[in-house]
Amino acid sequence: MAGNGRIVGWAHTVFGKAEAPDTEALMAQVAGAALDHAGVPAESVDGIYVGVMNNGFSKQDFQASLVALSDERLAHVPATRLENACATGSAALYAALDFVESGRGRVALVVGAEKMTATPGTKIGDILLGASYHKEEADIEGGFAGIFGRITQGYFQRYGDRSEELARIAAKNHSNGMANPYAHMRKDFGFEFCNAVSEKNPYVAAPLRRTDCSLVSDGAAALVIADAETAETLERAIAFRARRHVNDMLPLSRRDPTAFEGARRAWRGALEDAGLTLSDLSLVETHDCFTIAEMIEYEAMGLAEPGQGYRVVRDGTTAKGGRLPVNPSGGLKAKGHPIGATGVSMHVMAALQVMGEAEGMQIPGTDLAGVFNMGGAAVANYVSILERVK
Repeated sequence: MAGNGRIVGWAHTVFGKAEAPDTEALMAQVAGAALDHAGVPAESVDGIYVGVMNNGFSKQDFQASLVALSDERLAHVPATRLENACATGSAALYAALDFVESGRGRVALVVGAEKMTATPGTKIGDILLGASYHKEEADIEGGFAGIFGRITQGYFQRYGDRSEELARIAAKNHSNGMANPYAHMRKDFGFEFCNAVSEKNPYVAAPLRRTDCSLVSDGAAALVIADAETAETLERAIAFRARRHVNDMLPLSRRDPTAFEGARRAWRGALEDAGLTLSDLSLVETHDCFTIAEMIEYEAMGLAEPGQGYRVVRDGTTAKGGRLPVNPSGGLKAKGHPIGATGVSMHVMAALQVMGEAEGMQIPGTDLAGVFNMGGAAVANYVSILERVK
């Protein structure tokens, strides 16, 4: 349900292969910058919430303690690290909102980060497979991409081959990413390239091609959360009109992998809490770790009936000038996907939109923005609806 937590400031690194050697350095780039953006001194921070998946990306763990290393004024502030697979950043954000809305503190600093590119590619796949059910899915070829390759195969068997529409999603998001100064990949590949299997665009986990898969990235993002009373004294305030977190079964064998039922329930609950319908939203930032995920998410959020997500792609509904633009930031597909930073980043992208500060990414007239971030194959599902209140 809606609460009195407000986003009052943020910061974001460029995603990609970062010179920063580790998450400590990445977090240092955004923690102080977010507080400065909010106009909040470090002495006013009551809690720190950190999202880092790690699981082998770094030998240094206990990463909640790293934020204070860049500013000793934060040394004695309670700090907690959250992990919820690819929704780790949203888990940290929601914990900070709970902290502020419970009255335990007035200001919380949320930092999400991941350093992925220093890890060998073969090991990256194994680390990410930790977000699947190892007892049944550890031997699926292709790592986590293989998990979504299998979901795609099941979807195609049920509803028909939609490879062309997946390529259109990839092309859309890469085109959108051209306008995002934080994006890992600022290149418009075009539909024809995304739709063809080639030496430069091979199958990663058939039928998913390289252009259907999000990037391995480094990066960090931060948000400052304040209660409504404190936010009134600051320059900006963005409210959560609603937020919902709904889980689903981890093993693919225990549910319909092509339906994203947890995501559907999270969207339905958030819209009900907000007193809105999907048509009231100006845009959605959604979790396109793979293009098939974005297509199924169209169906989960209610844009299309099951198996009909391809129509939304074809009729331009989710294009930048469409009825409901999806991923005007370029999404994970172009912006990049440093696991712990992603959920925080998605909320920063939405915050920029509702403040009218998204520049080349801006959707004109934005007043309500939806965010969907998921952990694993739609296991941990987070939906936020943001609106500017100051």
